[in-house]
Amino acid sequence: MNAVARAADAELRPLFSEARELRAEAARFRAETGVELPDLSVYLHALVPEADLTARRERLLRLDAVVGAYVKPSAEPAVVLGPAPRLTADPPGTTPDFTSRQGYLDRAPSGVDARYAWNITGGSGTGVHIIDVEREWRLSHEDLREHQGGVIGGHPPDDLMPRNHGTAVLGVIGGNRNVFGVTGVSPEADMSCASVMFESPLFGLVENTSRGIWLGARALGPGDILLLELHRPGPRFGFRHREDQRGFIAVEWWPCDFAAILYATYRGVLVVEAAGNGEEDLNDPIYDTPANDFPPTWVNPFRRGPLDAGAILVGAGAPPPGTHNHDWGPDRSRLGFSNFGAIVDAQSWGREVTTSGYGDLQGGTNEDRWYTNQFGGTSSASPVVAGALACVQGSLATARRPLLTPATARHALRATGSSQQVDYGRPLSQRIGNRPDLRQLIAFAKGG
Repeated sequence: MNAVARAADAELRPLFSEARELRAEAARFRAETGVELPDLSVYLHALVPEADLTARRERLLRLDAVVGAYVKPSAEPAVVLGPAPRLTADPPGTTPDFTSRQGYLDRAPSGVDARYAWNITGGSGTGVHIIDVEREWRLSHEDLREHQGGVIGGHPPDDLMPRNHGTAVLGVIGGNRNVFGVTGVSPEADMSCASVMFESPLFGLVENTSRGIWLGARALGPGDILLLELHRPGPRFGFRHREDQRGFIAVEWWPCDFAAILYATYRGVLVVEAAGNGEEDLNDPIYDTPANDFPPTWVNPFRRGPLDAGAILVGAGAPPPGTHNHDWGPDRSRLGFSNFGAIVDAQSWGREVTTSGYGDLQGGTNEDRWYTNQFGGTSSASPVVAGALACVQGSLATARRPLLTPATARHALRATGSSQQVDYGRPLSQRIGNRPDLRQLIAFAKGG
C-alpha cells in the first residue's frame, strides 16, 4: 500500500498506523489468543480541500489496489441541551451536593439502581477501565480528579463546547464520590480519554474518529469499556450537517469506523456507542445502500447480519415526568430525537441529566466548578449504560466470576431492565430497548 500512497498523493497516509506495526500486533494477538484481528493496514486516508474531493476520489479509484474511496462527514457529539447556560456570579465557597438531582442513579424503574450496586463489593466499578472517545474534556474539574488516567491519545482542540460535552460525560460515568457536586454511576472505575482530533502538518487539527477508537481500544483489556460519544450525518439529507441533527446516525455505518469498533470487540472490549439523535429508523432500507464508493464487501451493519461490529447501541428515553419540573412524556418512552430500530440494545435518560460541565446549574468564572442539570441526547444515555456495565464488571471481577464479553453484555442488557414505554406516535416497534436495572443485571450476569 505504500506504493499506492506514492502514486496517489503525498498526503495519503495510513488511517490507523504503519502497516508493519499493525501486522505485528495482529500476529502477537493471534499467537496469544487464537483470534484474528481485522486487517486495519488496508485503510488509508487523504486530507483534501473540499473543492478537490470529487477529483481526488476519482483519481484514487483508478488505482488497481484501491477498492473503495469515500468521503466521510465530520462527526459531532450526540448531545441535546436545554436552555443556553447562564454563567452566573461565582458560586459559594463549597459546591452544594447535587446528587439528589441525579434521578438516573435511583432505584429502578426510574433509574438504574446504582446505589444498590455500590453496596456490592466491586459494584462501584472497581478495577474497570473506561475510555471515552470524543474531542475534549476538562480534567481539572473539581469532581473528576480521582481515578483519572488523562488523555491517552489525540490532541484536544481547546474548544469550550466539546470540552463541556466531554466533562459532562465523565461526570455521568465517574463523578467522584464526595460531599459535593455529583457522583458517577461507577465512581470507582478508572477513566481515561482518547481524542479524535490529530495534528496535520498542512491542515492543523483534523478529525480521525477511526484512529481515536483504535487508540482507545488498544489501551484496554478484555472486559473493559470504550464509550463512543459521536454521531454523524447520514444519507437521509445527503450527508449534510444540520443544526437540528436530523438524519444523524451511529458512526459504525462507515467502513473504517466499523473496522475500528470491530477491532475493539475482537479484543474483548465492550463498546458502548451512541445510536444518534437523528430521529431515524435504523431499520430503514436507505441504510442498505452504500455511500458512493464504499468497498464492494460492505453490508449494512445496522442489520447485524454478515457484518456486526459487536457494539452496544444506546437510545435516549424520557426521564420520569416531573424531573426538574419538566415532562418529556412517559418514563422510558422514546424521545423524539432518538434514533431507533432493532439494532438498539438499551436506553437511558436522554434529558434532565445532572452532571459536571456547562454551568447552567452552577456557573461562575471558574470552569472547574461548572455543573448542569440539562445534559441530554444519546450522549447522556450512553454514559449511564457504560457506567452500569462497569458496575457489573467490577462486581464480577471482585467475585472472581467471568467478565461480560461484548456478546454477553449485549444479551444481558436485552434480557433484563425496565421496559420501554409507549408515547403517542412512538410505539414499542420504535425500539430503544430497556433501561438497565443493576439489581437485575448483576444477578443475571452472576447466573442468578
